[in-house]
Amino acid sequence: MPGNLEHEFNPPGLDRVEHPLLDQHGITLNMLRLDQVHPLINGNKWFKLAENLTAIQKSGHETVLSFGGAWSNHLVALAAAGRLVGFNTIGLVRGEIREPLNPVLAFLREQGMQLVPISREDYRKKNEPDFLAGLSQRFGKHFLLPEGGSNRLAVAGCRHIPDYIHWSGEERDSAAGALPRLVVAASGTGATLAGVILGLAGQAGRHGYPRVRGISVLKAPGYLQAEVSGWLRQFACTPTLDWSVLDDYHCGGYARTDDELLEFMAEFSGYCAIPIEPVYTGKMLYGLFQQIESGVIAPGCEVVALHSGGLLPSKN
Repeated sequence: MPGNLEHEFNPPGLDRVEHPLLDQHGITLNMLRLDQVHPLINGNKWFKLAENLTAIQKSGHETVLSFGGAWSNHLVALAAAGRLVGFNTIGLVRGEIREPLNPVLAFLREQGMQLVPISREDYRKKNEPDFLAGLSQRFGKHFLLPEGGSNRLAVAGCRHIPDYIHWSGEERDSAAGALPRLVVAASGTGATLAGVILGLAGQAGRHGYPRVRGISVLKAPGYLQAEVSGWLRQFACTPTLDWSVLDDYHCGGYARTDDELLEFMAEFSGYCAIPIEPVYTGKMLYGLFQQIESGVIAPGCEVVALHSGGLLPSKN
C-alpha cells in the first residue's frame, strides 16, 4: 500500500461471537474484523488493492478503470483510493445507472469516480482483448483492474490476511491430537480465498494447518473451486492443507437473498453486535452455522471467520 495510506491502516482485531448454537456444539468462533482496517478502503478490498496501488503509482498511469455492478464493494474501495492517493477512476457499471443514484453509486460519484453504464451484453465481454482495446481508444491510457479487483497482485496482497489470525493458544492438544481449527471466508471471485490459502501454507504450523472453507456467494457449482485452484497454480502452490469451496449457501445467487438468510441474519444480530450484510458476510455466517448445526464441524473446533466488509463506508 502506498506510504500515504499505510499509516491509516488499523490492524484487524478478533472479536468473539457469542451464540447459543456455538455453546451447544462447543465451538469457539472469532471474527477477524477486516471491515475495520480503514474507514473507506476496508475488508478484503484493502488487501486486494494494496499491491495494485503500488503498481499503479509505479506505472505512471493517472487513470484507473475497472468494472462492477451498481452495488460493487470493489468500486467503492477503488473510488476512495483514487481520491486519497490521487488518481482518476472510471467505473464501468453493469446495466443502467438510474437517478436518483443508490447509496453506493452516490458514494462513487462523491469520490470523483466517472460512472459509465454498459449493457449486460458488453459487460460479459470485459475480458475479451478486442473489447479492452476499444476501451483504450475510448478512454485513453489507463491502468485496468479486473472485476472485483481480482488479479495476481490482489491474490498476493491477500496472502497477508492470515498474519492477523491468532489462535487461543499454541498448546491445544487433546488426547486424540491437536484440536481442530478452521478458517472460513465468503468467496465471490476466489482471489481472497486463494491468498488466504497461500498465506496459511507459508506459515510454519507446529500443530498442523487449519482447514479452510470458502462459502460461495454465487450460484455456480464448482466454479470458484476451479478459480481458486487456478490462482494457486499461478503461484506454483500445491498446498497440503485441507481447503474447499462450499456451494450450497448462495441463497439464490449473487446479491440475492431468501427468507432463511434474512431470518438467520435477524436472529444472529439479536446475539451479536458485529454488523453484517446479506451479500457476503451474512451468507458466510449462514453457511457456517448450517455446517455447525448439521455436525459437519466437530465439537471443540476453533473457528476464525473473515469479515470481508461489504458495508457502505463512513465518509471522510
